[in-house]
Amino acid sequence: MIAGLFETVTYEKRGRVAHVILNRPDVINAFNVQMRDDLSEILVAISWDSDIAAVLLRGAGDRGFCAGADLSEFGSASSQAAARHARWERDVFGVLRNLPVPTVAALHGHVVGSGVELALLCDIRIAAADAVFSMPETYYGLIAAAGGTQTLPRVVRRGRALDLLLTGSKFDAAEARRIGIVQRVVGRGELVDQSERIALNLAALDPELFRSLKAALAAARDLPLADGLARERRLSIMLDRGVGAQQGTDADGRPIEYI
Repeated sequence: MIAGLFETVTYEKRGRVAHVILNRPDVINAFNVQMRDDLSEILVAISWDSDIAAVLLRGAGDRGFCAGADLSEFGSASSQAAARHARWERDVFGVLRNLPVPTVAALHGHVVGSGVELALLCDIRIAAADAVFSMPETYYGLIAAAGGTQTLPRVVRRGRALDLLLTGSKFDAAEARRIGIVQRVVGRGELVDQSERIALNLAALDPELFRSLKAALAAARDLPLADGLARERRLSIMLDRGVGAQQGTDADGRPIEYI
């Protein structure tokens, strides 16, 4: 697959890294139905491509990663609920969450609404110093229904998550790093190089090691400590024996939630 085959997303394989670029820069890469379809097709292709060992997700243009939902679609639909349903009809966010390879989000400029939610479903999030974040869905009488109510409180404290979701307040890259939404902040001019370097390093990892590590971390979130430690031991033993975690599942055969 080569760049230019999709209307709203650019996809290119460079070595073992899949480069996925939201490509509607004239509207700050606002997420619309066509982008949902394009991104869904690309992510499903990535999930089946054994040559891909890491994914780098970023946005085209200088203005931002993603301005959230394309509000022009709300005006053309019979209701806000209908517009929302059309955008989420394909489970793009679920496919991204469950990709069996490491994912990196490179964020700059405006990172709004579903843009934040896309980023939260990636494993590593790196932001340019000029990034500005917000989740304004409440202003439109909606909830952050692309995973935001579940992913946000898993990376920040519940009270802070509730504050961000209720008020839609804006915050900068430094604050995003302080509260855990991004792990790294770099200069705007360094973002592409730094994110590509991270993706290349992740692509060099043993894929079984990655899946086992994600399964262990999922256990830390979901299980009591004793059960989590037991699962960690089982994963370690399986990895030592060259068995590893099955693609998309942990050592107990349960689906891994990659968030």
